[in-house]
Amino acid sequence: MASVPIIPDSYNHVLAEFECLDPLLSALRLDSSRLKCTCIAVSKRWLALGSSGGGLNLIQKDGWKQRLFLAHKEGAISRVACCLHDEDYVAVATSQGLVVVWELNQERRGKPERIYVSSEHKGRKVTALCWDRAALRVFVGDHVGKVSAIKINTSKQGKAAATFVMFPVQIITTVDSRVVQLDYLDGRLLISSLTRTYLCDTEREKFWKIGNKERDGEFGACFFPVGKNGGNQQPLIYCARPGSRMWEVNFDGEVQSTHQFKQLLSSPPLPVVTLRLDPHYTSSSCSPQSLSFPKLLYLTEHCVMTWTERGIYIFLPQNVQVLLWSEVKDIQDIAVYKNELFCLHTNGKVVHLSLLLVDRCIERLIRRGFWTLAARVCCLFQNSIISCRARKNLPLDKLEHLKSQLDASTQQDVITQLEELISKLEPLDSACSSRRSSISSHESFSVLDSGIYRVISRRGSQSDEDSCSLHSQTFSEDERLKEFPAHQEDEQVELDNVSHASVTVEADRNETFLPFSIPLSFRSPSPLVSLQAVKESFVRKTTEKIGTLHISPDTRGRQEAKDDEQLQELTVNLVASPQEEKELEPQSCQLPEEDHLRDLKAATAEAIAKLQDPLVLLEPRCMRRVLQEWLIYLEEKFGSRERSDSSIKKSKTVCTEKERAVLEESLRLDPTDGDPADKEQSSILEDCAEKENTDETCVSEAVYENSTDLKGPLDCCFQVSPPCVIEQDVHKDLVELTTLCFELRVFSCGNGKAEESSDGSLPLAASWTLACRFMRTYFFLLDLKRLKQCIITMYATSPHVWETYIAGLKELTCHSPAALAMENEDMLKILKQLHDLGPWDDSPLLLVHAQRLYEKFGETALRPLIKFHPSILPSDIKQLCRNDPAHFLAYLDSLVKSKPEDKRSFLLRSLLQPESVRLDWLCLAVSHDAPQRANTVDPEGNPRPRSHLFTWGYSQLILLLIKLPADFVTKEKMADICKSHGFWPGYLFLCLELDRRIEAFTNIAHLDDLSLLNGEDGSMPETTEEWKFLLHLAQNHSTAFHHRGPQNGNAVSNGSPSCPDCITVENVALLLAKAIGPNRALPLLQECGLTLELSERFSSVCEILRIAEKRQRALIQSMLERCDRFLWSQQA
Repeated sequence: MASVPIIPDSYNHVLAEFECLDPLLSALRLDSSRLKCTCIAVSKRWLALGSSGGGLNLIQKDGWKQRLFLAHKEGAISRVACCLHDEDYVAVATSQGLVVVWELNQERRGKPERIYVSSEHKGRKVTALCWDRAALRVFVGDHVGKVSAIKINTSKQGKAAATFVMFPVQIITTVDSRVVQLDYLDGRLLISSLTRTYLCDTEREKFWKIGNKERDGEFGACFFPVGKNGGNQQPLIYCARPGSRMWEVNFDGEVQSTHQFKQLLSSPPLPVVTLRLDPHYTSSSCSPQSLSFPKLLYLTEHCVMTWTERGIYIFLPQNVQVLLWSEVKDIQDIAVYKNELFCLHTNGKVVHLSLLLVDRCIERLIRRGFWTLAARVCCLFQNSIISCRARKNLPLDKLEHLKSQLDASTQQDVITQLEELISKLEPLDSACSSRRSSISSHESFSVLDSGIYRVISRRGSQSDEDSCSLHSQTFSEDERLKEFPAHQEDEQVELDNVSHASVTVEADRNETFLPFSIPLSFRSPSPLVSLQAVKESFVRKTTEKIGTLHISPDTRGRQEAKDDEQLQELTVNLVASPQEEKELEPQSCQLPEEDHLRDLKAATAEAIAKLQDPLVLLEPRCMRRVLQEWLIYLEEKFGSRERSDSSIKKSKTVCTEKERAVLEESLRLDPTDGDPADKEQSSILEDCAEKENTDETCVSEAVYENSTDLKGPLDCCFQVSPPCVIEQDVHKDLVELTTLCFELRVFSCGNGKAEESSDGSLPLAASWTLACRFMRTYFFLLDLKRLKQCIITMYATSPHVWETYIAGLKELTCHSPAALAMENEDMLKILKQLHDLGPWDDSPLLLVHAQRLYEKFGETALRPLIKFHPSILPSDIKQLCRNDPAHFLAYLDSLVKSKPEDKRSFLLRSLLQPESVRLDWLCLAVSHDAPQRANTVDPEGNPRPRSHLFTWGYSQLILLLIKLPADFVTKEKMADICKSHGFWPGYLFLCLELDRRIEAFTNIAHLDDLSLLNGEDGSMPETTEEWKFLLHLAQNHSTAFHHRGPQNGNAVSNGSPSCPDCITVENVALLLAKAIGPNRALPLLQECGLTLELSERFSSVCEILRIAEKRQRALIQSMLERCDRFLWSQQA
């Protein structure tokens, strides 16, 4: 029987669907092609479903019994919102932009009635509705950025008030783009638009912009109220940012920190428990997800929920953790109430999900008689079920009863897995009593991402994974039992009592702030006393294990034979769970290769245990020292077979004078000028002398002798497969540590000695030489994805390292079908074959096939590779064609143009990782397929007339790059680049962005194009001084100016009637008269002394403008008089 992947114990929550709402939609006739559900809202009592036919269906959640139908003739329902503090009120927005507020009159058993209809947003698309959480007030946002408030006067306040008082619509503000989401809490209104988030104090009418950096796209924001135990703490605000990030903002609108979830989302998705499909889980990690969160919704007491086109994501933002994410496709909108999620899909279907603890979910499935599904969930989440907390709800007898309900003839595989789970369980009293043992009796500890210390018992007892934090360890048993309330009914089960300590994140996720996969704690909620107690015990145990590194090999062998059971428990992954340790039993028969790796396995387990120590984890030098000690054992087993045992023993000595001389000579031969290592050459020898009497390793002579010989890193063969059989768990640990050595530049010196080069103590040539040799020797033990990223970021100036990496991939794939097809097939057949072999995700193997294509077909092979994005990124293509940047530019331009225009900016922004590549790409774009500089810039450095009309091959890419949000310094650098190359459209845009308006007007005058002032992309002068400055610029340009130099458009004489778009005094004066009126323009022209240069055409146009202005005033006066008469008549 094939083994079923088991979900790690760090996940103890799941999304579950217990009832299908399809029959409800059929009863409401919302499942037809003509009529479907368009929007959704939920409260404690109601589920509101808006339809495309203009009807609003209100279904009572208790048994789905009562139903109200509210009809609207104003069009389809686009938005609906239920008032949470008074469920007798519902707000509805229609497709015509009308907002209707209904009073349901359920308390008086009356008919629902309209109590307010707002036409403030008529003709616009209402994109957000939000109720005030204390008063009867509705906030409305539309697609142009307008936000209004509707104050409701109801019949509950008395008939007189309802009859004579009708509050007008209050305009809150108008933001710069479409309103994406609204939220309200304690007098503050949160407005999230396409570019930024705003915080409004509706009582004092104050507004704040949250943060300085803008964004481009749909990004949500929500309030995060304090929990029941929050005391006087103010609520928080969370704002979505590009790249799976969130801003944490205080209640005053100040950004406190940025939380990155991209690496944490590399874990596989959790299955949704549903009767439609059997739950399935894949243990292989996926690539980090760079997502845009279109909305953020507060869920229960600690969670924030969002969704994308791929799935649902639930975060614990205060702890920077991912509670779970599950694949749910084609979601249009989600409404939440406490732990309930109602998902509206794009096809009009509605799915009801509940966020529950795993044991609660299984218990509910058992109670409803879904035996098979309950058993499969037990098998998937057995790590969580074994914990004491889960077993309070799922005791042994309940699991035995579940097994007895399964059909032995058709479900034997499920029964077998369930029996294995039951066999791992011990009586509850024994499991709980094991937690009373002292902390010092445990073998080791591990630190999770959340800062929680996990205690791993060598006695095989099961620790309570849901209450293993330092805080819970200080409680007595009675106090601990009080944390977990007794079982409640299905309808009353909520997640309000979830504690941060009960939720952990899988520890093998990549840490955001470090380039390697070691878990780093964020915020430990534990008391200082408990932390100190565990720290002392942990340091004592770790010190005892470190001492085993310094004993003789014979003594170590005897010690390993004596503690064989302990080694079996220590040879686990960084996040090994207690039940996984229990499965590792001593084997009586082992292969000779496994016996051969005994020392390496012991050293690996010891290194992993040391790396979990916070004192080591937070000190890079200590981490390198641990890796150096471990690398000696790896070199002894898997290093080059040409080295003798004597050389390995000799490598364990300290530096000699001869080696110091070789080091000094190598430093003198280092060809890199300006490298930071050159500045420290004088101190390197002193550092080596200080290390002579310590256990620090040194650089051997063999490294530097070979560094000069290794001219081509492709000459030596690669070790692409293991030389002997390695257990899967051991191989996983070896890959983790070996990749970590490469990321921290801890390399073998070639004689069994380990050396670190990250502190600048090695010259550049020696550093990349060691890196190339390390890759060739241990290619089969390296994580190829992390290896590629490390080379791109850390060895950007060392092309030999990238060539070695590609050579290793070529040797690894030399017998693959795609590689064999490269010799005979044409490019289209090869591309089709690569596409059929997918999906590739972000596998580096696709990259080596792209390298082969580029080497054979050149630039023509790059453009078709855009279909493999994001498996192949622009950073990869830049490495492939680093000798010909024009090829990379053509690929980047094709990739951007392959997307719709409204999505190009978002795509390009996601590719700018890091931000510094923006300037590099801009320099490439303005220097390739561009007009000659002499045609765009005159000898004085000013623009030539009409030179902005020249055609630039990559003008669209350039404009996208400069229009993306950026800081002030970056915009200045981009402006300098555009000016130096003569790309004047971009330069003018950046001048206006940087508020250098005088400079912009000066260049517009040189370009001699009035449309730059009058067009959609132009900018009109805003002050009298700017108009005067522009008029003097036009006066200083003579008629000959418009004929001088090469032209890229039509140039005619100054002042000619056939020249309406030239910068002349008369044209600028006419523009001035249209902007401020002829009566105000003439005095300004007289003040500048320019009235004599104006023709009769100017006087005629001014007269026409006066007549139009007079008629417009008369029309406005007439309208005001009618309004006044109407208001007086209403008052009478």
